[in-house]
Amino acid sequence: MEIEISDFTGCKIALFCGDKLLTILRDNKSNIPYPNTWELPGGGREGDESPFECAAREVYEELGIHLTEDCLLWAKVYPSMLFADKKSVFLVGKLAQEQFDQIVFGDEGQGYKLMGIEEFLGSDKAVPQLQDRVRDYLEEVNDFCNCNNDVK
Repeated sequence: MEIEISDFTGCKIALFCGDKLLTILRDNKSNIPYPNTWELPGGGREGDESPFECAAREVYEELGIHLTEDCLLWAKVYPSMLFADKKSVFLVGKLAQEQFDQIVFGDEGQGYKLMGIEEFLGSDKAVPQLQDRVRDYLEEVNDFCNCNNDVK
């Protein structure tokens, strides 16, 4: 799955492991956006990386996980959370339990966990824009599934 965009500032990826979401607790530093809140892996683009290359590099830096493009389920372009008039890419992928079990946590953030989807979406300690983007994905998937169920 390749999303065609050449001008974007960064990527976040929602990685589902079964029915849970891989989340990272941001550092509790007053000089960073959204301190001490739950977020999703990802970060800023380097060079001319594709959205997947950006997300895969960030996931490796943050969690020591090697992603392959066949894990991707969905992608959408959104306004950047940090830069006015810029774009970012939100990806959704699947993570195997074996990959989760092999996480080596990097030096960004306070910790990580698999969080229930409802817990993430309902938390007042999660980055709101990322909650909205996960909701968009879930609504689109549910609409697609409901549409298919209507076909006889």
